[in-house]
Amino acid sequence: MARLVLLLLGADYMRQRWRGLFITGCVWLLAGIVIFIDALDGALYFPIEFFAYLFLIEGLATLVIATTGVGGQRVLRFTKGTFAVLAAALILAGHHHGHFVLSMIFGALFLADGLSQCVAAYVVAFPRWRQTFAAGVAEILLAIFFFQPYPTDYVGTLPYCLGLFLMLAGVKLIMLARRVRGLVATPSLDAGQAGAIGPERLVSTTEPSIAPSWFDGPPGDHDRALTVHVWTPTGSSKAPTVRHRVIDRYIAAIDVNGVISTGHAALETPEGIYISLYPDADIDRSPDQFGRTLRATPDNNVPGQYQPSYAIESVTWCPSTVRVRIRNYNAEALARFWSEYRQDATYNLTYRNCSSSVSAALEAALDGAFGRLYGKRAGWRAFVRLLATPELWVASQIRKRATTMAWTPGLTLDYARAMSMLADPRPFGWWTMWHGTIGRMRALRRQWRKQDAAAPAADLPPTPDPRAIDIIKTNMEDK
Repeated sequence: MARLVLLLLGADYMRQRWRGLFITGCVWLLAGIVIFIDALDGALYFPIEFFAYLFLIEGLATLVIATTGVGGQRVLRFTKGTFAVLAAALILAGHHHGHFVLSMIFGALFLADGLSQCVAAYVVAFPRWRQTFAAGVAEILLAIFFFQPYPTDYVGTLPYCLGLFLMLAGVKLIMLARRVRGLVATPSLDAGQAGAIGPERLVSTTEPSIAPSWFDGPPGDHDRALTVHVWTPTGSSKAPTVRHRVIDRYIAAIDVNGVISTGHAALETPEGIYISLYPDADIDRSPDQFGRTLRATPDNNVPGQYQPSYAIESVTWCPSTVRVRIRNYNAEALARFWSEYRQDATYNLTYRNCSSSVSAALEAALDGAFGRLYGKRAGWRAFVRLLATPELWVASQIRKRATTMAWTPGLTLDYARAMSMLADPRPFGWWTMWHGTIGRMRALRRQWRKQDAAAPAADLPPTPDPRAIDIIKTNMEDK
């Protein structure tokens, strides 16, 4: 997550605030240690019920505004709200059963994540896979810690998790502050010069002084935007596929003839950049050889080629299944990345494939995208707004899974969708609901005023005749 924060806010923004990040990291680290130690002796000074009510309010509020989300944002909010309400209910239920169930849930999550990380690191054998394997073992040990009752008989589950979260977040903030202290530019984006495309064609898509802080929705067909093309495994298969919902969405699809289809991904910009890496010769993807080709070792490197354009590739193969478009991107940074990256056309099925190329290019294009929306107004509010956006957590989790296993078209699609909501952010849910309600009230008031002004005269009560009034008054006086 720290790398994405640095990427989206930009090196200049982070360098100017490294002291604040360092102090915040130290405070979080100290608070996490205190909370974790407090939970070890069984006598909790931690206000657990107070945080349970906060979880309940947050969960209910998230469920209320979940309908204002777009696509995956809506699913994320429903999931987040449901989990927060469930956790709050288990905490407030108290006694042994609520804490026990909550501990089992956290333990199962840590165990599943640790096992998947260890298996993927060992099978794929990407660079630095040993460090990832060790991190997976640490998560398994944490799962065991949550499963067994010692030392608090499951009462300290929430303080444990909150303490661990604050400690890890504090360490990451401290490391980020030390990293950006002397940083001149975003590290992975400072290589190469724009040689493939002339500077006169590199036009920024947003001006910091006039760029909005959020957008109403995804860009339309007439908007100038970067496009991520994804051919899903099922959509690019030549024959009908045998459905396996998770596998054919994120890994590969198998058709009725036993042929494996992994899909494809490409990136296109209005400036003429098209990034689509493909092997020169088709890789043997039969079930017998597929396991061997998964390893990210040099013996699996093959010559590759870059496709010239989307128009040519879509005609020779088929149109892309899904497209994700982003308005706010850095064309110059993308051109520098492409000028350097295109010098090597090596293809590796798990380590350097079409999806990893597109994901790396997307990160280069979104250098400083979030900070650029605020321009000179980018203070700590932009930092807090970015951390409060749920898509940041989603994007970081997707990136973690992809770098520890392999970038696939399915993961690239989800990553591009999450990053699009960070680069072209939508309004917060409460703001959307409040603004929509006020707008509807104003529209109704305007409608009522028009109806009153256009009401026919026949509907109005008749005006009394003055002579009739005089007659009535005379009769009343006589009486």
